[in-house]
Amino acid sequence: MIQNNLKYTSRPNPYRKRINREPSPLLANTVPYATIMLASLVPILFISTTGALVPPFGFMMLVGWRLMRPGLLPSWAGLPLGAFDDLYSGQPFGSGILLWSLAMLIIEWVEARFPWRGFWQDWGAAAIALGVYIPVALAFSGTWLTGPLLVASLPQLAISLVLFPVTAGLIGWFDRLRLLRIREVA
Repeated sequence: MIQNNLKYTSRPNPYRKRINREPSPLLANTVPYATIMLASLVPILFISTTGALVPPFGFMMLVGWRLMRPGLLPSWAGLPLGAFDDLYSGQPFGSGILLWSLAMLIIEWVEARFPWRGFWQDWGAAAIALGVYIPVALAFSGTWLTGPLLVASLPQLAISLVLFPVTAGLIGWFDRLRLLRIREVA
């Protein structure tokens, strides 16, 4: 006769740590904003070239968070995050505020009409957002949009589109971090 000795084993139960825990409100509310702000600082780390090659990581994170977690960022979040990006991107102050706010409002409008999407639709929406953002940001920088300038911005657009799945993976990882059950419920 085999006895059930499971209750007498000394191995800890991995599910025991999750009981009586909930996500930290501080982490849940600050991780999206902090990741977008840190991503806005990433282009500073790269060496400047004659043409723009570094993608707009802050805008990519903003669009990614908005597409992956639709109700997490309010529509007005583009204003302060765009202002932060303007301070570090070298763009004229106000361009990020306007473009990021418009992007948030347009994504909100599209989300209301097409609530069910998958990864490919999100990637397509990000491609459209980046495809509009990069030339319009060039126009805000004070340059004339000529054919050679638009051709010179194509590598930046291509790198941005290729890196969006990596950005989506990072956002998924940060979302899991954001929802870790670390706070004990009283």
